[in-house]
Amino acid sequence: MKVLVTGADGFIGSHLTETLLEQGYNVKAFVYYNSFNSWGWLDTLPKDKLSQIDVFAGDIRDPNGVREAMKGADVIFHLAALIAIPFSYHSPDSYVDTNIKGTLNVLQAARDLNTSRVLVTSTSEVYGTAQYVPIDEQHPFQGQSPYSATKIGADRLAESFYRSFGLPVTIVRPFNTYGPRQSARAVIPTIITQLLCGQEELKLGALTPTRDFNYVKDTALGFISMLKSDKTVGEEINIATQHEISIGDLANELIRQINPNARIKCEEQRLRPEKSEVNRLLGSNEKIKQLTDWSPKYTFSEGIAETIDFLKKNMDKYKPEIYNL
Repeated sequence: MKVLVTGADGFIGSHLTETLLEQGYNVKAFVYYNSFNSWGWLDTLPKDKLSQIDVFAGDIRDPNGVREAMKGADVIFHLAALIAIPFSYHSPDSYVDTNIKGTLNVLQAARDLNTSRVLVTSTSEVYGTAQYVPIDEQHPFQGQSPYSATKIGADRLAESFYRSFGLPVTIVRPFNTYGPRQSARAVIPTIITQLLCGQEELKLGALTPTRDFNYVKDTALGFISMLKSDKTVGEEINIATQHEISIGDLANELIRQINPNARIKCEEQRLRPEKSEVNRLLGSNEKIKQLTDWSPKYTFSEGIAETIDFLKKNMDKYKPEIYNL
């Protein structure tokens, strides 16, 4: 089976690409074209693995390159997206072009090429602050940032291609993913890298919001479990642990493990606008367990330990002294 992963150069995409390769799939990786010929996090894979991957450099916003990359692929995992929420406040056009139009490019090409399966990546941010918990797939959507609004739009486009044209689409909705290779625009690497570089003052935004954290290897297995199940076609499905932790409690635990002398300082620039902050995310995983064989393999402690270990070895790739949007 030939599988194309868009956004394969990114955090989740590189782990999904690696896991697919390990499970024997024929993998093509769509990476973002740049003049440095960088393949993002794929460049960190062992050479024996990297040599087995067919790498295609392009731009998800360009329908011609997307169509060319998708030729011959049986399955598309569409992960290419702009994801940072603060950056979406001042550059929303780029999110529309990448997240909505990019998804449309994939869907149109898949329809024309008779692609067997298309798995479109969503996000728990489409739900906004929980109106009830655990958040299941019937929960209302709320665009609390330009980022989440564009992901809602992309999801609904994917649904429309299933309902209008019978395209075999699955909407994969991970809750907050963390682990090795994640950028410092996310809270866990932000905390860990600041603590590892010896900063006594840990700079964060709001401390009371809660999140449901998936370890990235479990997220990758969630994607693959949905591909393996015919029951997931036409469905939108959470990947969640059904456990939550507040940012404050998370920070205090990491302080205890890494640098007990550090103290938390809330910085104004790191706070989201009040009506934009998602105060609670706690996902239901009942549907994914009903339709697939997925269940989390890693405990939170195990995932955090692997993440800390990775960041210790790769601090040269991070700038903990600045706020990473």
